[in-house]
Amino acid sequence: FCVVGEGVKLHEDVVLKSHVVIEGNTEVGQGTLIHPFACIGAAPQDLKYKGEASKLVIGKNNTIREHATMHPGTEDGGMITKIGDNGLFMIGTHIAHDCIIGNNVIFANSAAVAGHVHVGDFAIIGAMSGVHQFIRIGQHAIIGAMSAVDTDVIPYGLVKGERAHLNGLNLIGLERRGFDRDQVKAMQNAYDDLFGGQGTLSERIERVSNDYRENEAVANIITFALNKTKFPLCQPAKKH
Repeated sequence: FCVVGEGVKLHEDVVLKSHVVIEGNTEVGQGTLIHPFACIGAAPQDLKYKGEASKLVIGKNNTIREHATMHPGTEDGGMITKIGDNGLFMIGTHIAHDCIIGNNVIFANSAAVAGHVHVGDFAIIGAMSGVHQFIRIGQHAIIGAMSAVDTDVIPYGLVKGERAHLNGLNLIGLERRGFDRDQVKAMQNAYDDLFGGQGTLSERIERVSNDYRENEAVANIITFALNKTKFPLCQPAKKH
């Protein structure tokens, strides 16, 4: 009971369980498993889309669960939506047009990202969370369940809340992925200096960049912060 459009390319060992619909100019990487009622490659939910031959490219060894939706790109976003390898996209998740999703990500049930969102490797998006268009989620970051994310999330950050705020670093995730204790301690110190120190954010970024230049993870945070695009960095909640 699956429907596969004429423009779809399925690589070796792709499994469509049943009742899967794949449309458009869509490529699905080797070993990906797609569960019933997923709708992959349908036209993006963008009123500016006029039927241009944009693409959706899904990497290797992903698991896409029931009722998930993933849309191709648009002319305004580079004509491609790209999803990396080894991701888990749980029931009801949504990837909108022109998103770039990294490797080894987890999208929990009903997590949704709007158009043009970039999600880094090993990031986790919690259940029923929504990410505003054009937002960047850094590598190894985690978004708590039922969060509304409308600011950029630094790599390794832990974010939660109705209007999401930064709540420290993803310490459990860092431990699971083999970051050593000294490196994590340095990251915590850098985090405190970056978001709780004196001076403007630009001054704090420069100071942390100089003080922790030997720490690759801190350098990733600084690079992310300096490459700001449309939205500010997610910040800790203000103390009352």
